[in-house]
Order: sequence, then structure tokens, then C-alpha cells
Amino acid sequence: MALKGCSILVTGPAGQIAFPLAARLARENEVWGIARFADPASRRRVEEAGITTRVVDLAAPDWSGLPERFDYVLHLAAVIPPGLDYDATMRINAGGTGHLMRRFRAARACLVMSTCGVYQPPDDPAHAVRESDPLGVSHQPYAPTYCVSKIAQEAVARFAAEAYGLPTTIARMNAAYGDNGGLPAILLEMILAGRPIPLPTGRAAIASPIHEDDIFAHTPGLLAAAAVPATITNWGGDEAVDVRDMAAHLAALAGRDVRFLESPDGMTQFRLDATRRRELAGPCRVDWREGMRRLVTARHPELLRTPPA
Repeated sequence: MALKGCSILVTGPAGQIAFPLAARLARENEVWGIARFADPASRRRVEEAGITTRVVDLAAPDWSGLPERFDYVLHLAAVIPPGLDYDATMRINAGGTGHLMRRFRAARACLVMSTCGVYQPPDDPAHAVRESDPLGVSHQPYAPTYCVSKIAQEAVARFAAEAYGLPTTIARMNAAYGDNGGLPAILLEMILAGRPIPLPTGRAAIASPIHEDDIFAHTPGLLAAAAVPATITNWGGDEAVDVRDMAAHLAALAGRDVRFLESPDGMTQFRLDATRRRELAGPCRVDWREGMRRLVTARHPELLRTPPA
């Protein structure tokens, strides 16, 4: 399925994952983006990419400035807050999903981006987590309310797909990255600042990083796979990468040293089984080492400049 000449609604279009996806879709489609847009500069950036914007708070949405119907809805927005206000996080991440799917239930398909943080961390960190594996909320100290709200979001999305007859795919995202940021960008900044990388105590942190180019390439297939009941799939890369190896590679590119610190608040990551996603949307094309070289080039080009002969 090709996404050309379609009307597409994207939630959270200024976000790390959503912006590069929405900007590329806007080259050949009519793309609208909704968010609270608390930062005027981020809204200008979205509009300069050819995306029509409207201010909408998904916790209490006013849809009056939007078209009656879109061909596709990409629900990529999420609040990832510090603190313990579970009610507020639920209202936005879970309740907001219901508001959105009810309002645009006439769409051809809806893609709801969840997170692999909904899984119960497996005893073996090298285990490739499947969609049927137990849920249980991973430890994310920077946003303790986030993962449980995403389990609630999935429940709301499953119900809404059936209640409104809206074909839906729920995709559990892993470590998305690219020129616009992501986990490797966070690691890079820590390395450049001389800060140690926090890792879980006594266990490896293995991720399935996925580049923004592959996210764009997979989106048509994930929308084509939307169904009632909702289709559930992992959305990560095809390569399992230990965070130590990822950080060491970034440090080598930057010409810096890297240090690690085991901590109860170390980064929880998952190796995802990509079998179903490959069946639905095809393989990944961007090797993780090449993707991270691109990230460093885009964000810190001075680190990779070739010195004059």
C-alpha cells in the first residue's frame, strides 16, 4: 500500500518519532497535526514541514477546527511525565485515545503507537519478547506513570476498534532513533558530557533500535494490516543491540571514552521478536551502526569532520 494523495491526521507531530514521519508523509499527502503546542517554535517547525496544525488537548478535545474525516489516523502522541500523577497520565494517554478514535471512526485505518515498556521484563534479557508474552510494566524511573498508562491505552484502543468498527493496529515501539533524537542521542549527549551510562544492576540491557527511515517504510504496511479486532505487533529493529555496545560505538564515533554505572534506575530495554512486524511491514534496511553514524553526523557534525591533509 502506498501513502500518496491521502488525508492523514498525526497526533503529536512535533515529537521525536512523529516529526520526521509526518514531514516525509507531507511531501505526497495532506497531513494535519494536532497537539497542545505549548512551544510556539515547535509548531512553526511542524508547519514549515508542510503540515497543517491545530491546537487540541486530547484530555478535553475541541475538534471544531479539523476536517470531518481523514483517510488515516496516526496516533503517536503521548505524555511521558515525571512524578506520580497517574490520573493525569491516564486522561491523556488512555482517555485521549478513546476520544480520538471515536471522533475519527470513519477513517480507513488507525495506527496507535504503544511501547514495549508494557511488557513484563523477561528473566533472560536476551529473550526476544513476543506479542503474546506477559505484560507487566517495565521500570522507567523518569516517568513512573507512563508504562501503566500505555497498557490502559491499549485496552481503550482495542475496545474502540470494535465499538466503532475502526480497523486498528497497535504497535509497541522500541528504541526509535534518527536525526531527530532517540535513545542513541541521549547516550551520545551523556558521553559528551562525561556522564556514566546507567545500566540495570546485574543484567544486560538489550534493545531493538529502529531508525526513522525504517519507521517511515513500515507505516503503510502497518496501516494495511489494521483490523477489527485490533492487530497487535512489536515495532522495533531487526538487530538486537546491547546498550553497552551501542554506547561504545557512539563513543568511538565521537572520539571519546564511555563509562557505565550499574544502578537500580538503570535503563530498561527489550529485545523484541520482529517476526510479526516483518510479516506485516517488511524488514529493516538501516544497519544500526550506519544509523548511529548518521545520527552523530546530523547532531554533531564537528565530531566526524575529516581533518585536512
